[in-house]
Amino acid sequence: MAAAAVRSIGSSLSKNLREIRVHLCQTSAASKGARDFVEQHYVELKQSNPEFPILIRECSGVQARLWARYDFGKESSVSVENMSADQVAKSLQTMVHPNLKPPPPSCPGWFSPD
Repeated sequence: MAAAAVRSIGSSLSKNLREIRVHLCQTSAASKGARDFVEQHYVELKQSNPEFPILIRECSGVQARLWARYDFGKESSVSVENMSADQVAKSLQTMVHPNLKPPPPSCPGWFSPD
C-alpha cells in the first residue's frame, strides 16, 4: 500500500512543494512507522526527485512529524506518531496533492484518504 502511494507521488514533488522534512526519534515506538517509511521508501522518492530536498531529522524524544514547505514559505505539518509506514505514505501523498478528491469507490487502485 505504501509503495503504491509513493509511486503515485513519483516525480511530482517539485510541482507542488519546495521541501519535505520528516522529524522522528531514532528509538521511540511512536516513531517506528516514520522510521520504517524512511527505510523502505526514501531511496525511491529520492531517485524519482534527485534535486528535491527530502530532509530526515532525527532527534531523541522528538514527536514524529511530517512537514511540507510550499511556495512563498507556507508550511504545513501532520503528526505521524504511532502510524504505520503505509499511513505515513498516505499522509505524504495528501500533503503533495492537497486538492486531490477521491473518485467513487468503484475506481480500483485509487488512494482514498482516511
